[in-house]
Amino acid sequence: MAFDSNIEDFDALGNEHIGTSENTPMRNDAFKLTNEEKIDIIKDDVRHIMETLGLDLTDDSLNGTPNRVAKMFVNEIFGGLNPDKKPSASTFDNKYKYGEMLVEKNITVYSTCEHHLLPIVGRAHIAYISNGTVVGLSKMNRIVDYFAKRPQVQERLTIQVVRELQEVLGTKDVACVIDAKHLCVNSRGIRDIESSTVTSEFGGKFKDMATRREFLDYIKLDTKF
Repeated sequence: MAFDSNIEDFDALGNEHIGTSENTPMRNDAFKLTNEEKIDIIKDDVRHIMETLGLDLTDDSLNGTPNRVAKMFVNEIFGGLNPDKKPSASTFDNKYKYGEMLVEKNITVYSTCEHHLLPIVGRAHIAYISNGTVVGLSKMNRIVDYFAKRPQVQERLTIQVVRELQEVLGTKDVACVIDAKHLCVNSRGIRDIESSTVTSEFGGKFKDMATRREFLDYIKLDTKF
């Protein structure tokens, strides 16, 4: 098989955490099965993995794990693969004529590395400059959460958040910075628990150095209540 002959190349690409597509790679038949059918299949696969590892699934603590993992995959941590869960981002006219950038910082990011299926945990910071349209603040959080809930590469996640907000707001003037820890780096391999990864995507006016600097200065502010 071609896959088997290239397995070392695929391992190297994954270990270097390299993404290959701006869009999440999905098969054309990704939604042929219902969620319930997917859970039944994944449950059996998880059970097989655990049994192969030598675990005794008759133990009360382990017996329900395959079903719990399958439901978690489909309904929770990979729920963002389902386009039906894409948040509807209602927009409004900027009637108060606010003309400066709006910044939403410290948005919690919980995602999953697509190379080792281990958690990515961090913060996203988003900004946009209205061209006459504004979006509800919570919708920016929901957009981040939607694209984070899928196997991800942080660079792709950053781009997807910006592209979605650009489409919703009808402007290129959107920016996103994500600072996150990858447990595939922190808990395995090099096991560097201190390092984090920072990615950014700047569109429109944010490509201008002064505007970009203003945004970066805002997200440095120490917000306390």
